[in-house]
Amino acid sequence: MSDTSDSSVGDAIVAANARWDFGDGVAEGFDSHIERSVPGYREVHELTASISDFFVRDGSRVYELGCSTGTLTALLGERHADRSVELIGVDKEPAMVAMATTRCEHLPGVSIVESDLLEYPLHASSLTVACFTMQFVQPVVRQQLFDAIYESLEWGGALLLFEKVRAPDARFQDLMTSLYTDYKQEQGFSDAEIIAKSRSLKGVLEPFSTQGNLDLMKRAGFIDVMSVWKRLCFEGFLAIK
Repeated sequence: MSDTSDSSVGDAIVAANARWDFGDGVAEGFDSHIERSVPGYREVHELTASISDFFVRDGSRVYELGCSTGTLTALLGERHADRSVELIGVDKEPAMVAMATTRCEHLPGVSIVESDLLEYPLHASSLTVACFTMQFVQPVVRQQLFDAIYESLEWGGALLLFEKVRAPDARFQDLMTSLYTDYKQEQGFSDAEIIAKSRSLKGVLEPFSTQGNLDLMKRAGFIDVMSVWKRLCFEGFLAIK
């Protein structure tokens, strides 16, 4: 008998076994939840803004794929507000899009689009950011999205990718799982919330290893790729076309 009853995962968010999604009821508590869930989350945003300086220029088009509530989109928009930059945040959840639109409405050149990432046509761009997004794209179509990103980037443009990553073997995976559980407890999540969140993500969050992500980028066509950030089981990559 399947368990489809909702359980609290923290920050007034509830989810059922193997049924996590970012729909109604998640947007309001999302920023608080992810800041407590991902070590160094704000650091990731600051690093993204700093790296963007190397790729954003007058006339650039920039994408943030899976922009959620628009926090990072707004940060990038504010950083490059004095340039004629087209910054597009894409997300498929209406509640997230509504919140991101409100957050970014004062920023010139910034727009938020409601669309499934696999259905949205990417045009020539100098930078594409995917911040803890690709791990929620089903593996069967994930390569397709990496391919589309590579094809849309201008020569010398970049993909900035942040993901939860699996460890290279079982022993390291056990270490990372234990350390990450400790971290979440330190952030105030109860044991019940930690278990409920883990159960809700079954079949929904599908992280690849570091090498798995490198392979996805390589198959898409990227040659120049490096790791730019790492905290426990989370990693950031910069791939330049």
